Amino acid sequence: MPHTPSLSSSRNQSDVSESAVKLQRLVMGRSTDDPEKKIPNRRLKDVEICVPISYGTISFWLGRKASESQSHKWTVFVRGATNEDLGVVIRRAVFQLHPSFNNPMRVLDSPPFELSESGWGEFEIAITLYFHSDVCDKQLDLFHHLKLYPEDESGPQSTKKPVVVESYNEIVFPDPLDSFFARVKDHPAVIVPRLPASFNLPAPVPIENAKEKKRGDTKDHPLNQWFVNFSEADELLKLATARQQVQAHIVKLRRQLSVIDGLPRPLKPASDE
Repeated sequence: MPHTPSLSSSRNQSDVSESAVKLQRLVMGRSTDDPEKKIPNRRLKDVEICVPISYGTISFWLGRKASESQSHKWTVFVRGATNEDLGVVIRRAVFQLHPSFNNPMRVLDSPPFELSESGWGEFEIAITLYFHSDVCDKQLDLFHHLKLYPEDESGPQSTKKPVVVESYNEIVFPDPLDSFFARVKDHPAVIVPRLPASFNLPAPVPIENAKEKKRGDTKDHPLNQWFVNFSEADELLKLATARQQVQAHIVKLRRQLSVIDGLPRPLKPASDE
């Protein structure tokens, strides 16, 4: 599998753990300009477009319906972090499953970017995202480990409460083309900076086959209740709280060390000479 940046930020909702999610920013390279299209001011210098995404899996134990080869039903997905349609930026998602599956490479050319399967084993899923031509001509490779069993495996499994593992990342596109900026500047899935009022943007051009695409937001998704709600403010607060706890622990350790340093040293045994 191709190399990809380390993406370790994830949260498991199957337990009550509220560990902070590390915010990752994945900076994509600029798309290649077409030399045949001589349009002035096509690229916005020192401007960044940010697209928050979440990707992961939700798996349900089948209970009495479970068999040795089919114990769980699961869904792998890439969604907007606020459940908005990502089709305005992403044109294709490819999920690479374990070779034991029929047709292990699944290609989705329209949102929502997800697929459901059933099986018995855990494995790593490779996810490759392709963007629209005016966004970026480079692909983004992500990796996610399918998890079927909760962290605490001592208790009984539940058919009603799934095992949820999601990762949050922000895809950053520096120096975007003005056509891309114009198309997404009012889209709720995309974070764009304000430009001067005097700046003239071209008329937004809709993405190809936009009318044929299905509604790509996941607000009414049947699994919506299990999606993790990512809030940057909440995560920053948790990080600040964790930092205070670490600092308090450091102070405690320093006090213990100072007490140890103040204790009398044991005498060295007298020499026979």
